[in-house]
Amino acid sequence: MTIIKYAVFIIAFTFSSLISAQIRQIAEFGAPTDSEKEMKTYDKEPDSSGVVLFEKGDYQIKLINDYIRLVKKVHKKIKVFNADEFNKTEVFIPLYNSKNSKEKITEIKAITHNGDTPTYVSNDAYFESKEDENWTITKFTFPNVKDGSILEYTYTIESPYLGSLDGWTFQEDLPKVYSEFSTTIPGNYVYNKIIVGFLKLDVDEATIEKYCLDVPGAQTAADCEKSIYAINHIPSFKEEPYMLSEKNFLSKIKYELREVLNFDGSKERYAKTWKDVDKEFKLDKDMGRQLKYSNFFEDKLPGNILSIKEDLERAKAIYTFIQNHYTWDGYYRIFSDVRVKEAFEKGSGNNTEINLSLINALEAGNIDAKIALLSTRNNGLPTELNPVMTDFNHSIAYATIGTSTYLLDATNKFTPFGEVPFKDLNRKVRVMDFKKGSFWLPIVPIEKNVYYINTKLKLNEINEFEGSVNGVYTGYIASGIREDLSKTSKSNFLKRKESNQYVSEVTNLAIENEYELSKPLKETYDVLIETEEVSNKIYFNPICFETYFKKNPFTQEKRQFPLDFGYPIVNTYLISIDIGEDYNVTNLPESKAVKLNGNQGECSILYSQSGSTINVRFNLRLPRYNFQQTDYKNLKDFFDNVVKIQKQEVIVIEKK
Repeated sequence: MTIIKYAVFIIAFTFSSLISAQIRQIAEFGAPTDSEKEMKTYDKEPDSSGVVLFEKGDYQIKLINDYIRLVKKVHKKIKVFNADEFNKTEVFIPLYNSKNSKEKITEIKAITHNGDTPTYVSNDAYFESKEDENWTITKFTFPNVKDGSILEYTYTIESPYLGSLDGWTFQEDLPKVYSEFSTTIPGNYVYNKIIVGFLKLDVDEATIEKYCLDVPGAQTAADCEKSIYAINHIPSFKEEPYMLSEKNFLSKIKYELREVLNFDGSKERYAKTWKDVDKEFKLDKDMGRQLKYSNFFEDKLPGNILSIKEDLERAKAIYTFIQNHYTWDGYYRIFSDVRVKEAFEKGSGNNTEINLSLINALEAGNIDAKIALLSTRNNGLPTELNPVMTDFNHSIAYATIGTSTYLLDATNKFTPFGEVPFKDLNRKVRVMDFKKGSFWLPIVPIEKNVYYINTKLKLNEINEFEGSVNGVYTGYIASGIREDLSKTSKSNFLKRKESNQYVSEVTNLAIENEYELSKPLKETYDVLIETEEVSNKIYFNPICFETYFKKNPFTQEKRQFPLDFGYPIVNTYLISIDIGEDYNVTNLPESKAVKLNGNQGECSILYSQSGSTINVRFNLRLPRYNFQQTDYKNLKDFFDNVVKIQKQEVIVIEKK
């Protein structure tokens, strides 16, 4: 039995109180109101397929059968407006388990209400599936869902893991009329709490409940803090172009168990320091111990690689060997299921097996390499103030060669040495240096990401333009195209180019350096372009091939969240047009240039004529790749101008 003594009441707050007199809402399970039944749309988001009418989470630390348990009770009620578009008919409830204990559902009920007719989810319609070693999912599907249905469910989880009081997410992709989260926590348990997101609490209340937890053997019962948080009329979360993970912005409250005060006056500290984590990783069989196979990889690496004299060239060869040897199985693992020797023999493995193999192989080649933990872009930004290990889902290599350092990830077959995949571009990594101590390191994308098109066209005897196109791509742009090429045939790749509205025919496509990742990716092809002829005049838009931004990606009037392109971008487009001796130019557009906030971006187009040849140079440069939402209007206006420069004006020629 876990015995806890009453102690001074301590709760760690990381945000200021926003107490208000807002009246809380209540709902009785199984009894939707007449107004809820009659509701046809939600006036604040009339186009939504549904709305959460009410939801409440009540988490309490209780004594159950002489054991301290975390009891989580959830009640949720959703109105369906458009059943064809509604995608919340399935419910998934995750449950954590370990070798010695597990979470369990002690009560669960679900109903589909159609008018006054309820249809209960039958007992045999609840299914449990094992996701991995530590997680199972209880799931069910609401029956008989139609326009106007109200879907309602409630469940209670009993958990031995007091650290799993993770918190509550107020916002999702459906709007909500009301969402409430309450906790009852004895003073012996100290949690860090933090509010995430842009929405303000309508209810933020805290009271003391005397003698709420009476543990046998303790001198007195513990007092509890009863906290209540609620928000009215929560807008649906809408993803915006070029943003990091929605997990960074969804309005929620997060909890982290910091310490427990025991009966004998001692403390159990749960929120660890990085020094604690460094020590644990060094000894952990799935991480630290898997870093001790350099001898194994010394035997597996080809002799011609280990004999390379220059450290950088040897490191590049080792990286390429591991990158080509492995196929990533798509799984992210850090704290379990990591066995590098077995993975090497199979030729496939999870993310950490591949990159720990890389680290061991680099060490075998006398290259100083360490493991670096990160959270991928779609997993959210990790907490920096203290180690929250569940924030991380990925591990890569950190190599030091002379005075230079490199971040390396061999899970992607299309990124060259020194370029981490786009999915890794998420601000910072934690480098696990077991000798000097771990440290944060910024993730800096490579600078040269170029999208370059050079076209030469000539007007033929039937007033069509024919000629050749040369494309050169570097950095993340090249990696993306290489990945696209791996997923499609050359003929389909060519058809995409023919789908351009201006291009009538593409032939003789040739691709260079498709598999030589350290070199620019190059393509050449021949084109035929039909012209628009009116009254003996030919109208021609010179930007007739794909540029990096063909449309303005920012169409909303306002922006809620910061923007992140991931990396700097340069797009250069050159076109030379030979109109021959039989035509004159009657309209050559003016050259133009626009800038974004000084030197944060610029776009220009230059027109010139030399004899019978028209030359056009379009250039877009975005050296800055992340912006705050306060920059949005300037950014939106800038891209409006970029699109206008590409589309609005045409070259006009006529017969002499």
